[in-house]
Amino acid sequence: MAITASMVKELRESTGAGMMDAKKALTETDGDMEAATDWLRTKGLAKAAKKSGRTAAEGLVAVAVEGGRGVAIELNSETDFVAKNADFQALVSKIAKVGVKANSLDELKATDLDGKPVETQVTDAIAKIGENLTLRRMAMIEGEKVVTYVHNAAATDMGTIGVLVAFSGGDEAFGRQIAMHIAAANPAALGEADLDPAIVEKEKQVQMDIARESGKPEAVIEKMIVGRMKKFMAESTLLGQAFVVNPDLTVEAAAKEAGATITGFVRLAVGEGIEKVEEDFAAEVAKVAKG
Repeated sequence: MAITASMVKELRESTGAGMMDAKKALTETDGDMEAATDWLRTKGLAKAAKKSGRTAAEGLVAVAVEGGRGVAIELNSETDFVAKNADFQALVSKIAKVGVKANSLDELKATDLDGKPVETQVTDAIAKIGENLTLRRMAMIEGEKVVTYVHNAAATDMGTIGVLVAFSGGDEAFGRQIAMHIAAANPAALGEADLDPAIVEKEKQVQMDIARESGKPEAVIEKMIVGRMKKFMAESTLLGQAFVVNPDLTVEAAAKEAGATITGFVRLAVGEGIEKVEEDFAAEVAKVAKG
């Protein structure tokens, strides 16, 4: 069968493949558009496997809310340049919107998105965009009211930091102020009861070691530790932190004044916890030159 320019164009537009790849796919499959698409997908999967070893520590966090349920998802890429890519942003947005109904990352990956599982859409995007992409995290929250805030927004509801706040009472304007506070202050937990006991114990031991270096008596050290741990708890918990909008009040006191009760929050920042491999520019150029 003769392969026409219009057939190549149609396949390119439907798959995002390059012209020569599209032409080759059609030639290999005797012009069968569906078979050619599968051929390209197979090639795309091969590309994805080749790129899977690269560190994906950039990307975007997106948030979405439906009723009293909110979700934040993180889709990573290798470079921050890709975060400005319209196709990448569209994929991030779609994943967040379908993610509102998912209860876990595995469930989200299996969720249908435009006729394919989310995980497959991400894999297909690797071949199209040309970088390793990783759907790394999702976090869900429910409450009477849920508001969002995105820091360093790249597009609507997506940026480098995504925050969700669940609360009752008060109004959305106050909820958004709390979300902005969380983005800036990065609390470890809502209240003291929510802090990881292991983290608290570790901090207590560190403070005891520091205090003992002073040579003071144990009785004095014990009093010092009480004060230092009280400060640590206040700085580590959302309710105990000084409210960025009015530092004279704690967040808990500000919420009380606003007639609101904060019931939970989520904060995701792009790339947090990922160890990036640093390379100098010359080494990077040499690697590219070697193919």
